[in-house]
Amino acid sequence: MKPQALQFSTPDDREELARAEVYGLLAHLFVAAPGEALYEQLRVAPTEAPAAGGFLEGPWGEVVATARRLPRETVVAEYDALFQAIGKPEIFLYGSFHLAGAINDKPLVELRDDLRSLGLERGEGVTETEDHIASLCEVMRFLIAGDDVEICNLEQQRRFFRIHLQTWVEALCAAIEAHPRADFFRAVAGFMGAFVQVEAQGFDLID
Repeated sequence: MKPQALQFSTPDDREELARAEVYGLLAHLFVAAPGEALYEQLRVAPTEAPAAGGFLEGPWGEVVATARRLPRETVVAEYDALFQAIGKPEIFLYGSFHLAGAINDKPLVELRDDLRSLGLERGEGVTETEDHIASLCEVMRFLIAGDDVEICNLEQQRRFFRIHLQTWVEALCAAIEAHPRADFFRAVAGFMGAFVQVEAQGFDLID
């Protein structure tokens, strides 16, 4: 799963590594509130986008600027308020909810079938279901950076993205950006929405 095990030498390879790193970052930011090390990295990060393309520079700059403005404790509290709850969270991070209106619904069953065909399954100790946005970003990272070309290739990326991400991530981003308590995660959602647009346009070009 870790892209650093691969060798990258051409501009295209560097772009693929950058894509994988963005998916990895989004997975880290949505699976839990950012830890101290990650948050400090965000606060000192350059403001150009981590993936090539000027379209992402503005949204990425907002993430960095918001991290510099807010103490991490505020962001931890924001994550808990938006995405954590004993009952119903303010915002669901699960594809099934946005696609079918309920968690653990048909889209999750279809996703699990798809993951099995890719030789993937939920790891031990993972409590979130496979349709959590963090899990899906990790799958995309794997499909980009993995070294099994039978599975980790552009066509598999495009198919998985279109079925399991493109269908609902825009709705998730809109829900986060509209929430009155969202601040840091409003910026993250803006960046994720822009990145997903870039990904969708890129996949359209290979049709």
